[in-house]
Amino acid sequence: MNEAMLVLGIDPGTATTGYGVVRYDGRALEPVAYGTIITSAGLPLSQRLQKIYKELAELIREYRPTQAAVEELFFARNARTALAVGHARGVILLALADAGLSVYAYTPLQVKKAITGYGRAGKEQMQQMVRLLLNLESPPKPDDVADALAVAICHAHSYLTTVRLSKGSQAAGGDW
Repeated sequence: MNEAMLVLGIDPGTATTGYGVVRYDGRALEPVAYGTIITSAGLPLSQRLQKIYKELAELIREYRPTQAAVEELFFARNARTALAVGHARGVILLALADAGLSVYAYTPLQVKKAITGYGRAGKEQMQQMVRLLLNLESPPKPDDVADALAVAICHAHSYLTTVRLSKGSQAAGGDW
């Protein structure tokens, strides 16, 4: 890998959307920025979605990521929550598309397995592994931030592996 990639990871939510920007050069991960986009429960849904879109568009302009990764929705219990998060995810995908970014999606299971080696890892274990992988002084909080950074790390590793396999396949003269 000749050039470092800058990955924007996003954990979608209507009330809290976590984001994390990570630089990866094929050897080392470096946290660039992370935080949350918070919307007030008192606002109408349309205004909450607009705030998510505008703040995410500003983050993209400021940090200029080269790729984006978004956590897939996974809700089995509460259809209302899943629908609200789905609205937020749609707005997030629109902002990323408007910025011309390649967007990749990962399930919570894929992210947990990539970060901890175990697909059923708990929140604390995820936070600690993200802290270790990014050499942070303390675990990123809230959970939304740790999840967003984990999505970015998951993509950085997955993408590099895909690129390496692709180059190996081409060098070998065919598909694997």
